[in-house]
Amino acid sequence: MKKLFLTIMLAAVVLTVAGAKQKRSATPAGDNVQTQRLYLSGHGCDDMVEWDFYCTSGNNSGKWTKIGVPSCWELQGFGTYQYGMKFYGKAFPDGIADEKGMYKYEFTLPKEWENRHIELVFEAAMTDLSAQINKRKAVGSHQGGFYRITADVSDRVFFGDKKNLLEVTVAKESENAGVNLSERRADYWNFGGLIRPVFIISKPAVNIERTVIDGRMDGSFRAWVLLNTALQGAKVRSVITDLATGKIVSDKTTAVRNGSDHADIETSVPQAKLWSAETPNRYAVEFTLIDSEGRTLHVEKEKFGFRTIETREGDGMYVNGKKVLVRGVNRHSFWPETGRTLSKQKNIDDVRMIKSMNMNSVRLSHYPADPEFYDACDSLGLYVMSELSGWHGHHETANGQKLVREMITRDLNHPSVIWWSNGNEKGWNTELDPEFHKWDFLQKRPVIHPQGNFSGYETMHYRSYGETEEHMRRPQIFMPTEFLHALYDGGAGAGLYDYWNLMTSWKRCQGGFIWAYADEGVIRVDQGNKIDNVGNYAADGIVGPHHEKEGSYWTVKQLWSPVQIAPCCGHHANCGKTPACLPKGSSELRVRNLYDFLSLKSVTFDYRWLQFANAEERVLKSGKVSGLDIAPGESGKLSVGETPAGAEAIRIKATDQYGEEIFEWTFKTAESVASSLPYPDAKLLSNNLEQAGWQHSPSGGAGGGRIERNGVTYEFDCKSGLLRKVTTKKGVYPFRDGPKFFAYRRADRSFDQYFTHDIKDAQKLNTQFREYDYLGRENYDGTMAPIGDTETLKSFNVYNLPGDTVCVVADYKLGAMERVIWKIAPDGSADMSFKYTFNGVVDLMGVKFELDETAVQSKQWLGIGPYRVWKNRLHGPQFGIWSNEYNDPIPGETFEYPEFKGYFADVQWMNLGVNSNGSQGRIHLTPHCPAMFEAEGQRPANIIGVFQPRDGRDELLYTLPHTGLSLMQVIPAVRNKVNATDLNGPSALPVWSKGTYQGGLSLRFE
Repeated sequence: MKKLFLTIMLAAVVLTVAGAKQKRSATPAGDNVQTQRLYLSGHGCDDMVEWDFYCTSGNNSGKWTKIGVPSCWELQGFGTYQYGMKFYGKAFPDGIADEKGMYKYEFTLPKEWENRHIELVFEAAMTDLSAQINKRKAVGSHQGGFYRITADVSDRVFFGDKKNLLEVTVAKESENAGVNLSERRADYWNFGGLIRPVFIISKPAVNIERTVIDGRMDGSFRAWVLLNTALQGAKVRSVITDLATGKIVSDKTTAVRNGSDHADIETSVPQAKLWSAETPNRYAVEFTLIDSEGRTLHVEKEKFGFRTIETREGDGMYVNGKKVLVRGVNRHSFWPETGRTLSKQKNIDDVRMIKSMNMNSVRLSHYPADPEFYDACDSLGLYVMSELSGWHGHHETANGQKLVREMITRDLNHPSVIWWSNGNEKGWNTELDPEFHKWDFLQKRPVIHPQGNFSGYETMHYRSYGETEEHMRRPQIFMPTEFLHALYDGGAGAGLYDYWNLMTSWKRCQGGFIWAYADEGVIRVDQGNKIDNVGNYAADGIVGPHHEKEGSYWTVKQLWSPVQIAPCCGHHANCGKTPACLPKGSSELRVRNLYDFLSLKSVTFDYRWLQFANAEERVLKSGKVSGLDIAPGESGKLSVGETPAGAEAIRIKATDQYGEEIFEWTFKTAESVASSLPYPDAKLLSNNLEQAGWQHSPSGGAGGGRIERNGVTYEFDCKSGLLRKVTTKKGVYPFRDGPKFFAYRRADRSFDQYFTHDIKDAQKLNTQFREYDYLGRENYDGTMAPIGDTETLKSFNVYNLPGDTVCVVADYKLGAMERVIWKIAPDGSADMSFKYTFNGVVDLMGVKFELDETAVQSKQWLGIGPYRVWKNRLHGPQFGIWSNEYNDPIPGETFEYPEFKGYFADVQWMNLGVNSNGSQGRIHLTPHCPAMFEAEGQRPANIIGVFQPRDGRDELLYTLPHTGLSLMQVIPAVRNKVNATDLNGPSALPVWSKGTYQGGLSLRFE
């Protein structure tokens, strides 16, 4: 990829004239037939230039001062922060932040630019802009905040040493109702200012005004070259160069039509290398305007790609004759410190991160992005949906026509642009639909109505799992432009396994776009630089505000990987058997190629055979495989050689042709088959309390007792059978009151799983959980009626086993728990096993201990990590040794990942660092494979629950019950912002528990 970027830099189209940051002037470089550019502002947020500034109201207002340009003025300490939703649907509401910003800037222009065509360009301003240059009108009033504003100022500027004065007024609120409803009353931040660069363009007096290009998959090339004036006898020479090699592949001269102002160019390139998201091959074309006497008047350059887009009715969207499945995300232009003002590097970084999740598409929600973002999509390879601003409200026709023109004429030559979008969620003005092909008249890309059914695409948003399948029975191509609405740790990756299996099983499904890429939390310079997500409004990202990777990042990366690897077990690589294991003695893995155009010849597979001993990862053997000749859509085998002795796992990393990681998988060498600890044979037991070392607890009298071995004391409650506390020489450990059985179902569920209408306000309870309580039953109004069915200790006995091991046995009647056995060894370690029977519908089930959260400092474990899992989000994290310090982040407010709390799968052992009465201690846990459920192919095993995952303060996703430190047989699914868990597919459904379950845990206190 570094080589690719070097090629891009060497093939830069526009000559940028450098200048001083203040009162700048410049001397143009190169021949005067070239287009030249002089920046009056910085290029982006990382090199802003100070202008004089006056803000009319809000912070730092009522005085002339300085501001960096480009910028959002709120992030520079001016005006008022405001989020659009508060004023939803109102064009001119009371209380709106409507400050204006007035700018002044002085600059000089090169003397050599006299008698040339001079344009003043604002790349974007929010929201209404008017401008004067040297006290003469340059821009009357432009309404719309995300569009390039261009003004011919050739007769209004001075050259040489004489200074030019630019005066600009930007109104945060528009005078146009349609603009406000489209851009200012939406579910995102409202900013004000010159948010993108300001520059001067200099061209020869007679010049090429703009071009329209279409390169097709057969190598045919068409271009429409518009001149700024009719020119008799003129010609346009077009030279096409391969950007990768620098080789000229076509050179053709075409006459401008007699009496006309444009040339229609047609040529072809034999064996043209095609552009796609997987193969972003690009070419440059240089257009030279030549007059009737053979003199060169103007040279203009563009980059493009050869590719053909085709929508096949009721089938799908094809790129270069191949149906492409959209793996996309919705992306705002955003950074916490700078709002909508970005830099070239930040745009490139966004494209890189989106591609790192193995996505191939991006929807620009809900407005056109920076030109640099499109350039990065062209060069790195992403399919782009470029969108006219609109969010429920739409632009009025007259103003909207100008905005469509500005959007399309700026960006139509980018090969990455595949669709145009007319607003969002009924924010489309159907009178504007013809305008798109009016300007994009060569390619005529599909025009989309997001959340609507238009031009053969059904794009309905946020359908449940079942509704999604219903939409795919319709005749149109189904491509939701928003689905799996992420919030905090829910959505995006949670549910994607089910949705993607469903979507890939239907011919007419085109894939879709997850909402959304990143949290849009803004730094509040007026509130101590805290990050403000406006509660749950802006916290919808797969990554955090500064692109911190959440658990769903890895889930998306795995499920959307174009290379899928699995043990040769006869299952699909995404079959959901998690965790997967390499069969004993196997040296082959199954590889599936899900690329659209690429074979796996260019993919490199690095593998390492691993052993985990003494809490360290040791590489026993490593190797590399490349050149697998597996065609797109086909499967094959990857041989990794003979399994070395002692290997416990194999880790395989797939790397693409640019050296970028596709994904890294880890498979254990054999499935864990350890069962729960066997129950002692009664014939071997000796009920000899004195010999067993049993001591009555002084504090508990006959109700309590303790066993001491090697300085470790276990104290039990003889009335409940529970462990009361553990004490070592370091003090009392924060581990007690267990094992207790628990079973919860979602609070709005009936005993038969389904939503119950008998409970008042049941729909409000779908984020809460209700425990099966053996002290009573639920009345229809949700209150409890005592019936006396309680979990009761039947007997409590202490035995002495051979080898000086003490066995403590608690047997129960009623309730679910049947038996708990403790075996306490001479070295002070203990094994606990349990057995319970439960029949019913559950969302959480297992046994728990109390663990004092304030005393826990860290955890280290061998298992799936480092991120927690949910029942409907098992993919992504991988097997290995992981560790993290205690953290307690508040979703939407703090962004520390991976989170400490949650459910951790396939745990072989876990060490908890604790504070025991001021001393540093450690609790070592080894679960003994409790019997797990196989629900819809999902197979979590050895899951340890560490406290309760924390939701945002609004508790929109869940309010989980207190389960302390737990051995889980059933873990909960997590919902997304729109749909409750039971609407997210089979993996999110509750479990019908039936029968007897066993499990165990080894404990060591150090």
